[in-house]
Amino acid sequence: MSEFLQLEIQDGVRMTWNVIPGTKQDAANCVVPVSAIYTPLNTNTEIPVLPYAPLRCRICRSILNPFSMVDFNSKLWLCPFCFHRNHFPQQYSTVSPTNLPTELYPQYATVEYMATAETGPVSPPVFLFVVDTCIIEEEIGYLKSALAQAVELLPDHSLVGFITFGTYVQVHELGFGLLPKSYVFRGTKEVTKDQILEQMGFFAGKTKPKTGVIAGARDGLSAESIARFLLPASECEFMLNSVIEELQKDPWPVSADQRASRCTGAALSVAAGLLGVCVPGSGARIMAFIGGPSTEGPGSIISKPLSEPIRSHKDLDKGSAPLYNKAVKFYEEIASQLVHQGHVLDLFACALDQVGVAEMKVAVERTGGIIVLAESFGHSVFKDSLRRIFQSSDNDLGLSFNGIFEINCSKDVKIQGIIGPCTSLEKKSPLSSDTVVGQGNTSAWKMCGLDKKTSLCLVFDIVRKDAPDTTDQSKNEFYFQFLTYYQHHDGQMRLRSTTILRRWVAGSGSVQELITGFDQEAAAAVMARLVSFKMEAEVDFDPVRWLDRALISLCSKFGDYQKETPSSFSLSPRLSIFPQFIFNLRRSQFVQVFNNSPDETAYFRMMLNRENVANAVVMIQPSLISYSFQSEPEPVLLDVTAIAPDRILLLDSYFTIVVFHGITIAQWRKAGYQDQEGHEVFAKLLRDPKEEADSVIKERFPVPRLVVCDQYGSQARFLLAKLNPSVTYNSDNPPPPGGDVIFTDDASFQVFMDHLQRLAVQ
Repeated sequence: MSEFLQLEIQDGVRMTWNVIPGTKQDAANCVVPVSAIYTPLNTNTEIPVLPYAPLRCRICRSILNPFSMVDFNSKLWLCPFCFHRNHFPQQYSTVSPTNLPTELYPQYATVEYMATAETGPVSPPVFLFVVDTCIIEEEIGYLKSALAQAVELLPDHSLVGFITFGTYVQVHELGFGLLPKSYVFRGTKEVTKDQILEQMGFFAGKTKPKTGVIAGARDGLSAESIARFLLPASECEFMLNSVIEELQKDPWPVSADQRASRCTGAALSVAAGLLGVCVPGSGARIMAFIGGPSTEGPGSIISKPLSEPIRSHKDLDKGSAPLYNKAVKFYEEIASQLVHQGHVLDLFACALDQVGVAEMKVAVERTGGIIVLAESFGHSVFKDSLRRIFQSSDNDLGLSFNGIFEINCSKDVKIQGIIGPCTSLEKKSPLSSDTVVGQGNTSAWKMCGLDKKTSLCLVFDIVRKDAPDTTDQSKNEFYFQFLTYYQHHDGQMRLRSTTILRRWVAGSGSVQELITGFDQEAAAAVMARLVSFKMEAEVDFDPVRWLDRALISLCSKFGDYQKETPSSFSLSPRLSIFPQFIFNLRRSQFVQVFNNSPDETAYFRMMLNRENVANAVVMIQPSLISYSFQSEPEPVLLDVTAIAPDRILLLDSYFTIVVFHGITIAQWRKAGYQDQEGHEVFAKLLRDPKEEADSVIKERFPVPRLVVCDQYGSQARFLLAKLNPSVTYNSDNPPPPGGDVIFTDDASFQVFMDHLQRLAVQ
């Protein structure tokens, strides 16, 4: 496993198969698709930043890389993708075996090119706050203090705008310093760009051009008219703080049996239109703070009477959520508009009820936006996450904008698509496969927003019908090149290029080599993204059955066993943890939607689709660490037998971190022993898991929820729900003294493995 981690640290790539099955049939037999999880802005301080433009192949446009063959005498380089011979330009005239340009050094498979001053001015980032006022006074108070903090942390040169909404949408004119002034739009209708130009006085006292697209300072708008609504943070801090300070609950009266009339869709439509008019094509984020469901105008998810409950998974399955499809269609249009403009939608949904994340998912995911889901604007999950976005520290997000992602690969492989926060640019090429997964039918994707952690899952299609000739080593190599062109968080345009090499194998003798190159963690992350995608895209899809079949086929192909003898079954260490991952994936919130709202499910899946392999594995199979007097902190099996009265358990399930005190520890803590002299060891035992939890929380975004609970307490359910039920209320083996049982009829991991062995050897 360690060599795969090393490759990820270096180039940000993890592949399911690091030795690639050579033919279409071999790839199909391998069950887990040939895929890669790639983090375009992977943090590696050793990646060189080159202050010149990249050298591209004339035919396939791939970039010069360490795998290019160079003829130093005739100053030619051979492209490894299309085998075209290219001449070096004048500035490379001194190239020799002892004087190589950086991009040809073998250790620099990933390099970054920085645009020079001639490529245009550095554009400042734009933040447009869209704030819901249909919330109770207490929540408004929490939101005001969080927004005031965020405004202080904004970069001075960034442009900022402010919109509030309730029954109506108000666009605040921050550039008018004499008194608060805003433009009001009705919440019942969508607002077009033309209406914004007209009604917000962009051409007051001037004639509007008859033809051409009016957008931004370059195309027909004066900088003064834009500066009325989008100002540098340093210039409008006083005005912005006074608008935030005076925020009040929406004045529209709401009767006791009705929901507030909240026009979320219209507000986002105005925000997208305003950015499209003022700053098209430059990095901008709409940051929407929403405290309840949309009940008014386009994109509404529920009607106003409280007697009508908000849609559940059951309603969506039965087709009895009348507004759902209409709202999704509306947000798809918003997504297309934002992608076209190069802008991002971030969502902060803080309410006890659902707010419509399931409907808005398409707009957030396709623009590469951030999502935070919490119960209240006063909750640490929201407050700390918002602070982290703007804070500059070692763990900052490194928010970047306006990315375009392209792929080149050798001729026998095509790309089916990407599952992750991006949008297909519909640039069909010979690389596009006929089978489409996620965002497909293209070899280029738009990533309006991306950060250091954003990871894409690329699914490949092996198209070669005949086995390759594996005797000739040079023909046995396969190349991928990932190109990410983006606006760096300091405003410059950059291009990051990662080129990787993998080997083919084919035929019946290749099984052992395939096993050696199998990355089971990456495979679990890819299977989780695939099953989530299929659950949303395919009608009547049975996820548990699909996962079980895939696992049985994989074990039949790669396991060691004698036919019809389950006891003889064994798996190589390279595959041995994979069944455990699938067992936990079947029980996870990605597959079992029971007890989760559609909003929570959408949130979990969006987070899974944007995180790297290590984080995805924690979501699928949480980590469990035991703290006790007898031993140092140590990882223990995710099993109910891990619970003991004199132990503290620390569970990290990515979204929640649980510190669980055994019953004896809890009684001693309540008696206050940790504060007494002579019990310093006990005080340290209580402190250690809390410190470890804090260090995880510091590094993670969105900030996870911390639950501190005791054995037999009501919140112990957060731990019990994740444990393998090896001891249940009806099992023959009793729990260890002071241990716990789980009240469930779910199969334990042992039963699951017994069935798997029996079916795999048939």
